[in-house]
Amino acid sequence: MRFVLTLHREQGAGLGSAAFLAAAAEAGELVGEYALADPSLGVVVRLLHGGPSVTGGPHPRPGTPATAQYVIDCEDRARAVELAALLLGGGDGDVEVRPVMEAAGLEM
Repeated sequence: MRFVLTLHREQGAGLGSAAFLAAAAEAGELVGEYALADPSLGVVVRLLHGGPSVTGGPHPRPGTPATAQYVIDCEDRARAVELAALLLGGGDGDVEVRPVMEAAGLEM
């Protein structure tokens, strides 16, 4: 099952722990990793009166911005949560764990 781990922490606080990268890569579970640009460089898209409305940042999630995303392919949600905990490396922030939907729908 594929999951997206979205790391939320202050910019410049690092993108994840070496323990996470080693564990996920060794097990063949790390599909991809992406550092995200500063939130001020992004835009927020919403529908307004049936059409797109685009505004500049900040990121729509209150609190700490998303700084990186990792795509993993692992056995189940429990393993995804285990890897997410490693991603924090004992530091501040949080990790959102979300399953990736395939074309046929959610495979849970």
